[in-house]
Amino acid sequence: MFKGLGGLGDMGKMMKAAQEMQTKMADLQEELNTMTVTGESGAGLVKATSTAKGELTGLDIDPSIFNPDEKEVVEDLILAAIKDAQSRASERSQDEMRKLTEGMGLPADMKLPF
Repeated sequence: MFKGLGGLGDMGKMMKAAQEMQTKMADLQEELNTMTVTGESGAGLVKATSTAKGELTGLDIDPSIFNPDEKEVVEDLILAAIKDAQSRASERSQDEMRKLTEGMGLPADMKLPF
């Protein structure tokens, strides 16, 4: 294609690969908005659901924990479930990024986006 231009042919391949990576990154960002993870606390008494990007989308609380004398316990369980969901969201996001970089032949520990 770029015969006689020396290394510029490789530059064209690099640009095409960069464009493909950019498209795949945009697709992954959209997927992370729809992937969900659930964190829980109190052996499942409180469950928090979030997107893989960390946006809290739902909270499920077992009614058996509602005791006015244990308000602080309930609050702690809710916070713990939310933190668990956020942690799982972060892990899921990193796993998906790792899959993307490995699929493109990049080092698994390469941080994206740059």
